[in-house]
Amino acid sequence: MLSIENLHGCMRKPQDHVLIIFGASGDLTRRKLIPALIQLRRRKLLPDKFAILGVGRTEYDDNSFREKLFGDLKHIKGFPNEEEIEDFLAAAYYISINTSSPGEYGNVKNKLSDICKELVVPGNYIYYLATPPSLYEVIPLALTEQGLSRQNSEGWKRIIIEKPFGTDLQSARKLNELILKHFREDQVYRIDHYLGKETVQNIMVTRFSNGIFEPLWNRNFIHHVEITSAENLGIEGRGGYYDAAGALRDMVQNHLLQLVALIAMEPPAVNNSTSMRNEILKVFQALRPIPDGEISKNVIRGQYVASRVRGEEYKSYREENGVDPCSRTETYVALKIYIDNWRWGGVPFYIRTGKRLPTRVSEAVIHFHSTPHRLFNFSSGAINHDNQLVLRIQPDEGILLKIGMKVPGTGFNVQEVNMDFHYSDLNDTKLPEAYERLLLDCMNGDATLYSRGDAVNEAWRFIDPILKYWQQNPSDRLHGYPSGTWGPNIADNLIEGEGLSWRYPCKNLTNDGIYCEL
Repeated sequence: MLSIENLHGCMRKPQDHVLIIFGASGDLTRRKLIPALIQLRRRKLLPDKFAILGVGRTEYDDNSFREKLFGDLKHIKGFPNEEEIEDFLAAAYYISINTSSPGEYGNVKNKLSDICKELVVPGNYIYYLATPPSLYEVIPLALTEQGLSRQNSEGWKRIIIEKPFGTDLQSARKLNELILKHFREDQVYRIDHYLGKETVQNIMVTRFSNGIFEPLWNRNFIHHVEITSAENLGIEGRGGYYDAAGALRDMVQNHLLQLVALIAMEPPAVNNSTSMRNEILKVFQALRPIPDGEISKNVIRGQYVASRVRGEEYKSYREENGVDPCSRTETYVALKIYIDNWRWGGVPFYIRTGKRLPTRVSEAVIHFHSTPHRLFNFSSGAINHDNQLVLRIQPDEGILLKIGMKVPGTGFNVQEVNMDFHYSDLNDTKLPEAYERLLLDCMNGDATLYSRGDAVNEAWRFIDPILKYWQQNPSDRLHGYPSGTWGPNIADNLIEGEGLSWRYPCKNLTNDGIYCEL
């Protein structure tokens, strides 16, 4: 039986290089980057000669940095034994500088030179910006001033930039222009961890490797597409960041529009990063702008309010630490959008995301047209009787096809049944973390699962008018919804079609929320 381990065995090992992590003492490095790297090493997917250079303000030297990482790793369930961790960390180094001061980056250059001489590693460098966005302009400039950004005979140079990549169209364009003064586009890797998830990548495989789907994947057979990314948690101490961002910036502009693109894109001519990303760009270019007069009708925003859920009291968003007591930041947003091209003309795409919803789930649902004449009766009180293809991204990753089957006995009553696949059904399966795949792809120079600058700008071009409308119309409705519900009830009005509603991923759970307005 096929296993994920076997799939990893087909991946090629990268060239020798050094990974330089700016912000190496931070949370992202501890929780995601170092665990991903040690897992790649366990699968023998790191180069034979590989080193990590941590750069940050915190005062560490090589030994104390290794001790810190050792303490972080050994407490993670299922991780290697102490000897294996120590062997991995032998190639970890650190230098403390003021990362806001370009003049101190000469020390980074000298440290890299020493590491390369010690380990006999070529001048192949990946720079990972695990830093606040305020340093996205400083670090590329400082690297250029030290001659560390341009590729030359000594080796290649690549830079990975975390989201948020801008806060609106203007800032994204400006940041792209500044980055491209120091690095070529083919050196820049704008990371979106959603694209590193196996189940997101499987959307492309499901579409383009199965002949039964492609003839149906268009406006003639698909009634609408529904994408949900729900969190049962609140903002978890990130009030300062979240209150300035909101759900539209934090989730829709990047993660969820990427899912739209993967579902809607045309089949690329060849399987390479340029062709794939060209098709994604075309989807963003085809997004129909929402006029100001239709934003209130096609974009529903909400904010969670205090509620009691399963005996536990939850405070409102405005009571969270770091949040303005009069905040109008959305913790929930639902949109109806259209893609104006031949394949999808007239097919609505519905997107929703929110905090403090009933469960944690991310999925895309393809709703096919119902039969032109309903010959049989459904035995249950199901709302949506159409065939559905559910692509489950998290948790319980897999694919689900909903079809009607006859209820045994007399008559022709129909019951909805599931043809269900779970990744957990695969033998010896462990789904790799998103950062494992994305780091390995960058090491191999494969940018397929990274965002390109022109696509980032196009996504912002679609989102920007909504943000400006909310800013210019502060009285536009912000709907309150109790924690533990599926958001404002008014969001159900987005779904077109008699008897149609959002799919509720929790069994026997519908939205009994109370409407209120903030």
